[in-house]
Amino acid sequence: MQESTANQVAANATSSFTEHLQRDRPELLPFSRSLQGVASTAAPVQVPHATTIVAMSYGGGVLMAGDRRATMGNVIASRHIEKVFPADHFSVLGIAGTAGIAIDLTRLFQVELEHYEKIEGTQLSLEGKANRLGAMIRGNLPLALQGLAVVPLFAGFDISAGIGRLFSYDVTGGRYEEHEHHTVGSGSVFARGALKKLWRPNLTAEQALSVAVESLYDAADDDSATGGPDTVRQLWPVVYTVDRTGARRVPEAELAAASRAVIEARTIAGREA
Repeated sequence: MQESTANQVAANATSSFTEHLQRDRPELLPFSRSLQGVASTAAPVQVPHATTIVAMSYGGGVLMAGDRRATMGNVIASRHIEKVFPADHFSVLGIAGTAGIAIDLTRLFQVELEHYEKIEGTQLSLEGKANRLGAMIRGNLPLALQGLAVVPLFAGFDISAGIGRLFSYDVTGGRYEEHEHHTVGSGSVFARGALKKLWRPNLTAEQALSVAVESLYDAADDDSATGGPDTVRQLWPVVYTVDRTGARRVPEAELAAASRAVIEARTIAGREA
């Protein structure tokens, strides 16, 4: 009897926490919700959306930054939302799209990686993490087709290769490795233009921070859904760097200095124009 129970437990064991929930408690998954009560011809559901995320490689790692604004239609739903999170010690995740589902998916992904490490006794490879995130995004496709899409950016340090790597996704869970830099969100087209002009190979971490802040500043200048540095409220972007020592959140003091430097340079340029 005990042997039978042990065999059943072993058969049910899985290194994927998401698979465990799908089998035993599917109602707890963020993408198992439905909008069956909403008619297909109804107006889109008004919920907070998060934008804009930028990410880039630099000499020794990767950097990811997100502004602090969430919008709901033409209304600013929040000026304090955080859109970049550590996934584990060597990777970070930036969210764009439906804020509530994106935050729940981020928490589930964090538990997924922690669960794998406890079950297997080792960390999942960066490639494996990127693949698992893609599968989770694919699970949200039914809600994405109803207007509640989640499109994140994922970045981390590949310990085996000794480099930082960056991955983007589409709503179907398609995974694409990006080189140099990438952006997502409503302000991405404007941020990408700034990155194309300012990014160059082998930036230092400090230079990459300046480029990220300036690209978000450009996005906020032309996209109402993106919030720029707010010197009145002392609100700065959320920025993480990831290198061979792990993920590090850039302190507020560094962000404030980098943001003020960008604002000052733009002010001087405006006066000289």
